Parts: sequence; C-alpha cells; structure tokens
Amino acid sequence: MVTDQAEGLAAMTLTETPEPTAAINDVIVQVYASGFVPTEMDWPSTWTDRAGHDRTPSIPGHELAGVVTSLGYGTTGLSVGQRVFGLADWHRDGTLAEYVAIEARNLAPLPGDVDFTVAASLPISGLTAWQGLFQHGRLQAGQTVLAHGAAGAVGTMVTQLAREAGAYIIGTGRAADREKALEFGAHEFVDLENDELEAVGSVDLVFDVIGGDIQKRSAALIKSGGTLVSVVGPVETRPADGLAVDFVVEADRGELVEIVQRVRDGRLRTNIDNIAPLEDAVAALNPTERRKGKTIISIRS
Repeated sequence: MVTDQAEGLAAMTLTETPEPTAAINDVIVQVYASGFVPTEMDWPSTWTDRAGHDRTPSIPGHELAGVVTSLGYGTTGLSVGQRVFGLADWHRDGTLAEYVAIEARNLAPLPGDVDFTVAASLPISGLTAWQGLFQHGRLQAGQTVLAHGAAGAVGTMVTQLAREAGAYIIGTGRAADREKALEFGAHEFVDLENDELEAVGSVDLVFDVIGGDIQKRSAALIKSGGTLVSVVGPVETRPADGLAVDFVVEADRGELVEIVQRVRDGRLRTNIDNIAPLEDAVAALNPTERRKGKTIISIRS
C-alpha cells in the first residue's frame, strides 16, 4: 500500500511495487500481519529518508509479523523460514506490504503458539510501554503510576506491565474508557472530561500520551525524585523536583522476547480493536468512529 504526503491516509491505494532486496545485515520478511499507528502520517520520517530527501509515495506501517524468506550479506541470528516479529525502521518503506526489507536486529523470534495478528500488535505498544516504564521511568514496586490514555493500545500495555511490576495504577481517559481501563488492570480511573485530575494526589511516575494542558497539570503531581515520561514530543512542563523524559521507541530484540513471553503465559493481553484483510485496509485505516485499540491488517492468511 502506498500513499503521498499531500493526501495521507485518504490517498492510500493498493499498488504493485517491486519486491524489496536485502541490504547488508537485512532480511526479507514475507509479512503475514502489520500493525499501524495513525500518527505515522505526521512523522517526517514517513515521507523522507535520513538525509531529508523526499521518498514519496511511501509505504506506511512499522509493526510486522511474518516469515523470513531471504538473508542479506553478513546477516546473523535469523534463518530462512523462521517466524519473526518486530519494528521496522522509521525512514524506510514499511510493513503494509507483502514483503519488507528490515534490519535483522529489529526482529525477534516468534514462537509458534503466538498468532501473527497478535504479534503484529505488540512492537510499538509493547516496546513503548516497556521502555517508558523501566528504561526511562525506572519504575519500582510500590510506586504509583498515572497512566494517561489507559484504554488505548499503549495505555493498556503500560497498565499491565506496571501492575505486574508491583505498581499502583491510576488510569485516565474519557468516560467511555473507564470499563476497559479497569479491565486491563488500572486500580483507579479518572475521567479527564468530568473528574478532577488533581484529586489523585502525588504520584511517582506519569506516562504521558496526551501533552498540552494535561501534561502541565500532571507534572505538578509528581513527587520529589519522580519522573514524567512522554511520547508526544519535547516536554513543555517539567516537574518541580523530578525528571522529565521524552523518547522515541526503539527496536530491541531482548525486550520483544520478554513481551511475547508474557503474552504466551497469560500475563499480558493485547488490545486489538479491528483486524482487516489487506483489500479492506483503506477503509479500516480511515475509521468513521474512534477506535480504542490497535488496527491490524492481515496481509496473508
């Protein structure tokens, strides 16, 4: 599937393109399922290469699950025929395609008992939650986490991983999100449209996926030595006596292995809202109503 910057998702079309070739340290993956994040259309990397040169029309998508079909020169750690899942490079053509060229280091082995559609929902949401909580947020058992967007694809991962680590979770969202946020493990829920955010008291860690005024008000709630972690760009408001970190998620094979193992043993559930075949992808990626979870495109049965 390709699109251009001027029209974005509305101009996405199914198009025949040449099969990619594997560069040094690459593999070619036959894609069985692809995840998609709507904000990709706003990322400069969707439309340009690392040197800033235009590369439209672009193939979007960065999450994938599939099977390795060939190896580039010097590639180690993976084999032809192996089931894999992972996170494709931001500046290269993406995973809404039958085949994708991807650096081997960005992939992890996919156990045979995990469905391709489930695996394709994990890389961005799972790694974002993992890195925000443990790498940047330095979460410890007994701490309190304020998880914004707790019913969303990232928020449900944040809630489950933080709760497993022994934290107390206060989820936020719209009124309609309350049931899902609590179902995925939040101890409390704050309706940002009707409840008083400041009533939650002080917290050790804020996981921000909203920014703006909500970020500003949340920063004031952070305890001394606490952390505000954001995935929505540079932090505008910092805690008075704590840290503020904004980050871009990175592929990490070891963390992907940890995440998929939790799915296998039931400690972690995915939040998939819709699974659509490739021929219906344009409609699926242009929903007429708000989605609360991931949209997965099934490329191959």
